[in-house]
Amino acid sequence: MELEFLQEQAREQLAQALKKGAKAANLQTALEQILQESFQAWNHAHEQECESLRSLIEGKAGDLIGNSNSMQEVERQVRQIANSDAVVLIRGAAGTGKEHTAKNIHSLSERSEKPFIILNCDSLNEREGFNSFESELFGYERGAFTGATSRRLGKAELANGGTLFIDEVGSLPLPAQTKLLQFLQDRKFSRLGSNIVMGANIRVIACTSKDLESLMQQGLFREDLYYRLNIFQIKLPELAQRKTDILLLADHFIAKMNLKYGKHILRLSTPAIDMLMSYHWPGNVRELENCIEHACLATTDVSINAYDLPPTLQTDVTSGTSLVPEGPASLSTLLHSYEREILSEALRRNKGNLSAAGRDLKVSPRMMHYKVKKYGIEVQEQ
Repeated sequence: MELEFLQEQAREQLAQALKKGAKAANLQTALEQILQESFQAWNHAHEQECESLRSLIEGKAGDLIGNSNSMQEVERQVRQIANSDAVVLIRGAAGTGKEHTAKNIHSLSERSEKPFIILNCDSLNEREGFNSFESELFGYERGAFTGATSRRLGKAELANGGTLFIDEVGSLPLPAQTKLLQFLQDRKFSRLGSNIVMGANIRVIACTSKDLESLMQQGLFREDLYYRLNIFQIKLPELAQRKTDILLLADHFIAKMNLKYGKHILRLSTPAIDMLMSYHWPGNVRELENCIEHACLATTDVSINAYDLPPTLQTDVTSGTSLVPEGPASLSTLLHSYEREILSEALRRNKGNLSAAGRDLKVSPRMMHYKVKKYGIEVQEQ
């Protein structure tokens, strides 16, 4: 530890000053200088350690974990759009990291020192009151409605100068969609119960896990709001489509849980790795984090073993759906399993198109057909 090294260094300096046997006045000056320099060094080391802990828990600016092609593309898009004030629509299934991606856009933007405010549309309703869309977004004055006993600032006002993240915008009822559209068009609002019009200097990022195009066809989502939000779209892949990132994410979550629970877990066992790689991850990255947290709490070892993982992951092995057999496996078996997973991922990414998947992997169509037949991969073009 750096702090321990600094303490030892300070002790050595004090010992040398005392050994010289200088006069009392000179000795006092020397001691004061040593203590001052040591305090400054300790303070600097402490600040660096705190910053590293914050980075681990909250994520560094631009820190999107993953080496897969799909995540590299997401990171490229995030960096491309970060310094623009354009509205961004982030799409992806639940648990894919939409909020984390929005925070990365904010962290890399010129608004990074200003607030990042979240408006969760899932918790809102159409009725007037504390959790209505208007009261949450615009705020209200005392007496604006029954129960409004004091002034409350809305999300738009709290986010001034920064970023407003509209979470699950597809869940908004039609009346609220109309109010949101008006707000996005002129960026002006009034608190409920007030006639004072205020401007909102904010960056808007919205996200949804719903099929907005289908909702529009059913008349449940406004077409004009869709086009207002869909200026720049980022699509997040599901974890099952980026399995090569699983171990990177798992290592990150292990480090996070070590800090959270005071653990000293160093690695994943081979059977645990096999189990993580064979699971289908319907809950995506959020489910992976929860599984690692469970395993970190369950293990009494410096490693996470297969039996430390939640029962949901055990099912894939016991049902015979695991890519790698339970227990020890030869290098050849592990390599074949990994190759099969890479091929399957490329086919999923290219919607079952063998030629497109082969181009991604720099493999000839003939070799792709051979590999697919060899591993018994079922190809279904979408």
